[in-house]
Amino acid sequence: MGEKIEVVVLGAGYGGIMTAVNLQKILNLNEASITLVNKYDYHYQTTWLHENAAGNLHHDRTRIPIDEIINTDKVHFIIDEVVSIKPEKKKVKLETGELYYDLLVIGLGFETETFGIPDLKENAFTIGNIDSARLIREHLEYNFAMYHHENRKNPGRLNIVVGGGGFTGVEFLGELANRIPELCEEYDINKSLVRIINVEKETTVLPEVDPQLAEYAMTSLESRGVEFITGASFKHCAPDRIVYEKEGKDKEIATYTTVWAAGVRANSIVQDSGFDHCDGKIAVCADMRAPGHDDVFAVGDCALVVDEKTGHPYSPSAQIAVQQATTVANNIKAHLDGNSTFEKFEPRLLGTVTSLGNNDAIGDVFNNWKLFGWKAVLMKKIIDNRYLFKLGGLGLVMRKGKFNIFY
Repeated sequence: MGEKIEVVVLGAGYGGIMTAVNLQKILNLNEASITLVNKYDYHYQTTWLHENAAGNLHHDRTRIPIDEIINTDKVHFIIDEVVSIKPEKKKVKLETGELYYDLLVIGLGFETETFGIPDLKENAFTIGNIDSARLIREHLEYNFAMYHHENRKNPGRLNIVVGGGGFTGVEFLGELANRIPELCEEYDINKSLVRIINVEKETTVLPEVDPQLAEYAMTSLESRGVEFITGASFKHCAPDRIVYEKEGKDKEIATYTTVWAAGVRANSIVQDSGFDHCDGKIAVCADMRAPGHDDVFAVGDCALVVDEKTGHPYSPSAQIAVQQATTVANNIKAHLDGNSTFEKFEPRLLGTVTSLGNNDAIGDVFNNWKLFGWKAVLMKKIIDNRYLFKLGGLGLVMRKGKFNIFY
């Protein structure tokens, strides 16, 4: 018997961790050597980070230790950071070493896209991982504490600006709307002094969803104090203010808290590694392989998959990444079995649900079934718990699941 095939999975986001979990289920010990590389010793629920950032959910609920998910008899787990990929040498360079692969799965996630806005990267917060979410929570509390500590009352301490009205921005606004009354009570601040401001370049938030749902979301958030500035573009982000343009005029808002939720791009390692790409993403073939590289697969934010019906790329959601992981694992199994016919990735979109805080939400599921309020909240919890079940079974659902439906 020859040497085992080396399968390397980079990243333990939704696509990467589910690829590893699927491989450990369908491969025998003697079929391949599987290695998972991740910079943290945990996987985290990216779709819960906005709750951590606002301070409504402790970050320990969001992160899941990888050794609780992975069968270490089947998967070798390395805690390290990927530096580069050399596809011509079938090599991955890590901070503390290197790996050679026969088959590679790239699931390195996303990084912030600033669109060249001056000083945005230096002065705005982002909701990208556990640490950045925790930093936002602590920064909010610091500024509320500083408001009464300074001799001169500074409204910038209590102005919170969120850039972008997409899914992440709107969900964070909902969490802020729920959190601010608690912060005001804790730090003896009149709630009327606090401003939560959303700046969105489109004429409405959530431009991807049904207009009726978007209108409901805006109304719900406005009723809890959120201000919307639509049709406006960020021009500059300083430590104590932002400048935006609307109708040809520059306007300024004093703020020490700017949270940028308006753009992400694939990990720059993808582009730097020489793969054919489109805006940093690998435009994968139907079987999720990189064009010209039969030994490389991409999933999640690193993969560009185009909807054949519309000609537009699918949004790299958690639901898509999890389904891609199944296709990739099955195709790796087919390769090991000597099967030349690979499975084509065909997404089964069940819809989207967007939370508006812990007691309100909107949803468009199961072929345009629109949900509002507690029904959408319930559906969101079901979706979250379903993912946990797929990842780690009933035990993980009981440890990390969400069951507080009505509050």
